[in-house]
Amino acid sequence: MDKTLYSLAESVGQALNSKGIFMATAESCTGGWVAKCMTDVPGSSAWFDCGFTVYNREAKQQMLGVPAAVIDAHGEVSEATVEAMAEGAIAQSRAAVTVGVSGIAGPGGGSEEKPVGTVYFAWCIADRVAGVMRNSKTTSCREVFEGDREAVRRQAVARALQGVLELLENHASA
Repeated sequence: MDKTLYSLAESVGQALNSKGIFMATAESCTGGWVAKCMTDVPGSSAWFDCGFTVYNREAKQQMLGVPAAVIDAHGEVSEATVEAMAEGAIAQSRAAVTVGVSGIAGPGGGSEEKPVGTVYFAWCIADRVAGVMRNSKTTSCREVFEGDREAVRRQAVARALQGVLELLENHASA
């Protein structure tokens, strides 16, 4: 077990539990690794709702409602797509916090514009009143990580979890 990732997941779980809310994931290049880290923590069913592993275009569209026009205009690995993934995970779960991840882990698939190691992240937080979502806010970023496929994916998982922690710390009403 990766102690750093476990510690991050444990901290996220404590923050979610203290707020009485659930989290969900929408993952592509990390293949469910963020969800795995969250569920490695005992008691995670109190604050982890579900994980969507959407590795291809059709899954992103069918499971999360990512519009084809977004993917056509920006690509599967883009800020617009991960934002739609995170927002789709909010809509398709009982979570108040979600993270979306899509990237190019390698060894191939990169381009000059999006080299291997490029990963986009989006975090969405929403207030839920009696199960109804209200006032969602989505933030996103792009990172470029170094290393082989495993290293890129591991760094992406850590960044995804760190982003959830930052979001929870900065959103007092959640």
